[in-house]
Amino acid sequence: MENIFEGRRAALIDMDGVLYDSMPGHTLAWKGMMDSLGVGCTREEFYLYEGMTGKATIDLLMRREFGHGVSDERATQLYADKSRRFREWGPAPQMPGAARMLAALEKGGLTRVLVTGSGQNSLLTALDRDYPGAFPADCRVTAYDVTHGKPDPEPYLKGAQKAGVTPAEAIVIENAPLGVRAGKAAGAFTIAVTTGPIPREAFEKEGADLIFSSMEEFADYLEALLARK
Repeated sequence: MENIFEGRRAALIDMDGVLYDSMPGHTLAWKGMMDSLGVGCTREEFYLYEGMTGKATIDLLMRREFGHGVSDERATQLYADKSRRFREWGPAPQMPGAARMLAALEKGGLTRVLVTGSGQNSLLTALDRDYPGAFPADCRVTAYDVTHGKPDPEPYLKGAQKAGVTPAEAIVIENAPLGVRAGKAAGAFTIAVTTGPIPREAFEKEGADLIFSSMEEFADYLEALLARK
């Protein structure tokens, strides 16, 4: 069993699909918004775009359907519509095992930094209520803090910077292939947790260092490491 605590000082943690079981709501909201524009898409494909900025996701699908992207102003309007639809879905439940994972990381001496491509204020606001003290304001990287979303390494490079560590001293915890690609490109040890419908092979292809089938399994793994100390 590899000791991921050894030589590492920070954990850079994605939000959607890691801390919250929010991807069903996101995929429903994205598809509803795109359907209103006449853009053909499936809910499942949005799992593959997770971690990209809203503008990048909108441009990708608009170019595929109509051959052109949209202005920043139009993208802001469309993302606001997607956000409204997400809020109507209702509060996203906490991911089972996430609280145990965060507690184990803290016990192992790792600084915890949120690194999310999301700008969903309803979830960001809920963090302090659901995971009190886990992510102070100076330990968060969101869609508002980056120019390039995942799979660009910028979000995780900024996360390491906020933690005051080098990327090699950090672990990344992700549930999306593009997030795994970003973590690896940043130079961090990258862990995938397959909480969505994306097959394990997609994470292997992106070079994930460890893969777990659920947050509960990952929390068990961390607790077992700590018990060996």
